[in-house]
Amino acid sequence: MLMKVSILAEIPEELHESLTAYLENHPDWDQDRVFAAALSLFLLQNGDSDTSETSQNQRQAARVYLEALFQRSA
Repeated sequence: MLMKVSILAEIPEELHESLTAYLENHPDWDQDRVFAAALSLFLLQNGDSDTSETSQNQRQAARVYLEALFQRSA
């Protein structure tokens, strides 16, 4: 089961405007899905895989990323 954690983050106004425009044109996506995909992709691209623990974290980030990309709206 996927556990969800809420976060509060300030983003630049330009990024917010881009996100709003994207969401208006892609009704299957919502803000939570975009943030999950973006954060997991960032962690995949910038994470280390030197230890078994970080390797496990990368596998989990990859799973979240793929789930965010391919999830269907309910």
